[in-house]
Amino acid sequence: MTDTGIRKVKILTHLKIQNVLCVAVITLLGLIPSVVLSENNIVPVVGNNLMFDQTEVTIGTFENFVRATGTVTQVERDGGGLVYAGGWEQKAGWTWLTPYGQAAHPDEPAVHVTFDEAAQYCKWAGKRLPTEEEWIIAAYNEQRPKPPQRFTRGQTYQYPTGDTPEGANCLGDCGDAPAINYSSKLSRGTGHARAGTTSAGVNGLYDMGGNVWEWVDIPDKLNKGTRGGSWWYGARQMKADYKATKPRDIAVVYIGFRCVNGSKVDVSAYKKVVSN
Repeated sequence: MTDTGIRKVKILTHLKIQNVLCVAVITLLGLIPSVVLSENNIVPVVGNNLMFDQTEVTIGTFENFVRATGTVTQVERDGGGLVYAGGWEQKAGWTWLTPYGQAAHPDEPAVHVTFDEAAQYCKWAGKRLPTEEEWIIAAYNEQRPKPPQRFTRGQTYQYPTGDTPEGANCLGDCGDAPAINYSSKLSRGTGHARAGTTSAGVNGLYDMGGNVWEWVDIPDKLNKGTRGGSWWYGARQMKADYKATKPRDIAVVYIGFRCVNGSKVDVSAYKKVVSN
């Protein structure tokens, strides 16, 4: 019975991925499909060679992965994930499913996930984690043929939200944000927002700045990159020149991820963007 269930999930997953690829084709043709906003909407960047998830991976879709694969995450085995409060503190019951120790909405970002667990999810979904260079290009260099009025094709911006950090979910510098109020559980900040509820930024991507840090791949075996800042920080951490790394096996309340679809690409033409 277990094998039959797993096969059914894999078939559904394959169909889901095919639907996502259809969305990508429609986007390249310049049309706007009428679909529900989620990380299953993908955005072409880097010369249309990469398809970025439009939002951070959510609890709901991570749960699909867990059910299909039987994955038990590190924080579940250890009894809870981490939060920083004058030092790292482990919080009992804080997991990807209950990020602040209580029931969460399926559209909240999946956090308390290690780098390798994030990579496993992306592989299951037929994707992968972005490299740091790919992530930076997608976050700061506008590439849509006809972007909305406040963005200009080919321009590189200071923030993933554009010229200013306004519209992101960060600490103090970003204006009003639709953050869920978890402040009673925290010594600092309010907490994350549901995926896709802040303002769309460069390339139509959500939360590349603020909300939760996102895992990116870098050539280091022990540590991996995190990009974009989070609700715990102000706008400084949202800039391209702010480089952060963390142990690949750490799982924290303000680290999440998104995936990309496509082979690793040569980003040499964008080195100026990456070095800014």
